[in-house]
Amino acid sequence: MTQKAVISGDRSIELEIIAEAAGRGARLLEESYAVAVKDRVAVLMRNDIAFLEVTASIARLGAYAVPVNWHFSAEELAYVLADSGAKVMIGHADLLARVRDVIPADVKILVVPTPPELREAYSVSPEAAQVPPGMVAWEEAIAGLVPLELREIPSPGSMIYTSGTTGKPKGVQRVPKSPAQMDATYRPAIAAFGLRDGMRALIPAPLYHSAPNAFGMLSLRFATEKLVLMPRFDPEEFLALVEKHKITTVQMVPTHFVRLLKLPEEVRTKYDISSLEFIVHAAAPCPPDIKRAMIDWFGPIINEYYGSTETGVAVYCTSEEALAKPGTVGRAMEGVALHVFDENGEEVPAFTPGDVYVRILDGADFTYHGDPEKRARCGRGNLISAGDIGFLDPDGFLFLCDRRNDMVISGGVNIYPAEIEAALHSHPGIADCAVFGIPDDEMGEALCAVISPSSGGNETADSIKQYLRKHIAAYKVPKTIEFQQILPREDTGKIFKRKLRAPYWENRERKI
Repeated sequence: MTQKAVISGDRSIELEIIAEAAGRGARLLEESYAVAVKDRVAVLMRNDIAFLEVTASIARLGAYAVPVNWHFSAEELAYVLADSGAKVMIGHADLLARVRDVIPADVKILVVPTPPELREAYSVSPEAAQVPPGMVAWEEAIAGLVPLELREIPSPGSMIYTSGTTGKPKGVQRVPKSPAQMDATYRPAIAAFGLRDGMRALIPAPLYHSAPNAFGMLSLRFATEKLVLMPRFDPEEFLALVEKHKITTVQMVPTHFVRLLKLPEEVRTKYDISSLEFIVHAAAPCPPDIKRAMIDWFGPIINEYYGSTETGVAVYCTSEEALAKPGTVGRAMEGVALHVFDENGEEVPAFTPGDVYVRILDGADFTYHGDPEKRARCGRGNLISAGDIGFLDPDGFLFLCDRRNDMVISGGVNIYPAEIEAALHSHPGIADCAVFGIPDDEMGEALCAVISPSSGGNETADSIKQYLRKHIAAYKVPKTIEFQQILPREDTGKIFKRKLRAPYWENRERKI
């Protein structure tokens, strides 16, 4: 009988061993670090078996794991730690080394050695991968402990930080009243992810993101035969892993599709991918021609869901539905309410764009950690909006056409321009600025900044990019930077981003 395991590189660890280690980790966190229900524990790790083990340890206590985007600058990490109030931070040795100076003294640190496959993928030296002298090693700290027993407390899942239009990210907290309510919250995701006992799943996206994180943790619960982690996505390596492990199920983003489709024909046909039964994608709009090309290659196994960190998985679409109704993201899943309203709160007729609201009816509610007002602003009754504008057709299929807020989705990653604009405004050579998304064939959207220089300013696009990299993560640095003396403004004084954005989206069917 095949041993059920999680695989990363050349390492394979059985699920029973991971579960036992998670129990020991839970005991360590509770007894040595006083982690209790609703507390927060930050996790700064790349895709690794230990990431899943650590997250499962935190969940067993009814606490929130706070996965931190390891691309964050030290400044951004410091904000998340302060805002979340994390008691403990657990991370890979090389990642912790570059941010150690900004970790508050009252946040306890546990270190995980950076494993060989990650050292190779990210060019980490053997020295940087080791636990530094004087630091507490996670593996050593939990060794020999008696696993903490399972308790009847609801695991609230991870607290994912998603940026806001105010420029500062906020932690999305599930607020479960019971284990049954959390089960109801995950029921649409379980169906949309194609999860089932005996599947062989592959995770090609970073586990600090909401969807891969949920996919990974739910896969463990479903006694997956194999769960394979990619240290970082490479299109040919993806195909090789599918063949090697006879992968059946994958959760992806459209950028993965674009990169796969760029492979030469001889590389595409080199690998046996016939084991694949189910692929689901989300996080960003998928152009109909890209989806059609993937269906032609992989077969009618390409599925899509729509939702957000706040709403959970809400809408679902099969290959057949996507081909019949190009551009749709699907219909409401069982147990999900889906409505489109105008600005007066009236439900709009078919084909009329409006604000999209959804709700998993029996699921747990959520709040933004430390910002209940922000939570109130995104709700209408018990419904939740992620800020998207769309319309329903007479058959109940949802089509997205724009966003109410300024969020940009690049490569499946949510980026909020206000955060970048705040960094730009701190530059002495910039008088005014606007950041927005423009079309990008590979990433879906790319960031563009239009800058009004201050008097006497002689900055260049390169010098501004260099400045930004000191303050924000590299992936948030705009790909395109342009200069204008005066930026267009509305009567209210707000920058008219639509006028700046419109020329880039001319002759495009979608606006996001």
